[in-house]
Amino acid sequence: MGLSASLYSGITGLTAHGEKMTVIGNNLANVNTTGFKAARMHFEDFVSQDFPTTAGTSQVGRGVRVAAIYADFGQGALETTTESTDMAISGDGFFTVSPKGEDANYYTRAGVFRFDNDGFLVDPHGYVVQGWAVEQQEATVATSTTADQTTTSTGARIIGTPTDIQLENFQSPPKATSQVSMVTNLDPTTVSRSNDTNNPYFALMQNWDGSAETPLASGNYAYSSTIKVFDEVGASHNLTVYFDQVTMSNAGGDTVWEYMVTIDPLEDKRIISGADGNMTAMAGTSAAGLLMCGTMTFRTGQLVGMNAFTLQSNGGINGGSMSLDSWQMADFSSQGYPVFAANFLGQSNASTTNSANASLVELNFGLRNTDLTSNGSGAWTAGWAQTTGALQQTAADVSNNISNSGILPNFKGTEISALATQSFDTGGSSTLFQNQNGYSAGVLQGVSVSRDGILSGRYSNGQTLQLYSLTLATFTDKWHLRREGGNLFSETTESGPALTGQAGDSGKGVVDGNSLEISNVDMGNEFVKMITTQRGFQANTKVITSADSMLGEVIAMKR
Repeated sequence: MGLSASLYSGITGLTAHGEKMTVIGNNLANVNTTGFKAARMHFEDFVSQDFPTTAGTSQVGRGVRVAAIYADFGQGALETTTESTDMAISGDGFFTVSPKGEDANYYTRAGVFRFDNDGFLVDPHGYVVQGWAVEQQEATVATSTTADQTTTSTGARIIGTPTDIQLENFQSPPKATSQVSMVTNLDPTTVSRSNDTNNPYFALMQNWDGSAETPLASGNYAYSSTIKVFDEVGASHNLTVYFDQVTMSNAGGDTVWEYMVTIDPLEDKRIISGADGNMTAMAGTSAAGLLMCGTMTFRTGQLVGMNAFTLQSNGGINGGSMSLDSWQMADFSSQGYPVFAANFLGQSNASTTNSANASLVELNFGLRNTDLTSNGSGAWTAGWAQTTGALQQTAADVSNNISNSGILPNFKGTEISALATQSFDTGGSSTLFQNQNGYSAGVLQGVSVSRDGILSGRYSNGQTLQLYSLTLATFTDKWHLRREGGNLFSETTESGPALTGQAGDSGKGVVDGNSLEISNVDMGNEFVKMITTQRGFQANTKVITSADSMLGEVIAMKR
């Protein structure tokens, strides 16, 4: 029995080492397989049989068998690629993919993904990558005369449950301008170009005639700055702000500049109620294209005060003249900046800042009002103060009281930005910075993936929109995942269910775009294991041949 038993012990050794060579061969075969995780075979001794000895009962082993084959989930090195949809995970997570139309998920470390002709992000098998849709956040496109401005991502809010990542809309919708910032330096040595003894603070405004071919002659203002803004359908319009120094002011030695916010009168679609209650279109009137006017007060070159007036009725616009009675104190945005309504599309009830359908645009010269009261309709009121006398409610009130000092209304509470409009002698007026937050419709030009797993689209209008957040999965016992071939794993009862989350979550790892994780097979280790496995196999064959020789001697005893 002992000799025959040794034969079978040798056979178990041959079987086990043969299977281990298969594992090693498979590892080496996948040394260049993207995302492949090497396997490690572990042996254990087979049953042991009791055997009587003089010292009592002892045990004799009867061979070897395979105890377990575990995957080595060690991090593989990353290879840089030129495809933005190639992705690699630095960490323990797995990408989640699902066959189209099936309620099944597979998990992979191989991030070789491409968009198919239906817009789905798929792996080489056509399985769709899973992710959460991202709630769209407002973006800002900035233009500057001194430097390019960029928009940065501050994170993403996901919506609902993981779903197929699909680009169904290859366009970025337009966004109407709601914020305009303009910072200038207004040279205090500049001579005033528009003067009016009766209306010194609105002399520039009085020279505007929206019904004329040239609304404002070039000799009537000291400086102007133009920025492109956008309406609700993405059409662009030129917004021009004119500046002129006020010759006469009761400002106690301070310098006062008049400003005026305008658009092309032909693009002005405002319809405003008149004194008789009838609605009148601004097009063709003297006020066409004039959206806001006001003054800025400077002390030793610093902006210390500001006011703004907007047109709330057209009762005084007759015969080409413009009444200051119709220009009332402007409302404010929630940030404390004065607002105006352009109504480029001629929408109903949208032509004044207190209209229900108005699209308000805030104007930021670098000074904001910190004393506000909500009017309940999206704009903010109050926040006005002046040095003496009753508060001047209209432009006409200001002009009617120019003989009194301190009648110029200003923001009640002020906060100046680090970058604000100024008035220093620098050899001429200039625009230091300007931006706005609107943009036209755009066409998708490319996609990118951030380290936090956000798939973003880059559009021709300069926008980068966050579209999806990749779903990453981890497992309580990843060593019991089932290999399905094709770089895919599936969960089992032993592995536990997938624990899904976003990149950057605890244990999930981060995503590297334009990268692939290469196989973690170490050829040096595999060749060493191959040598030891081969020698183990040879040793077991020696056991069998030696036992056979011994059996031959036993048989020879009968001769």
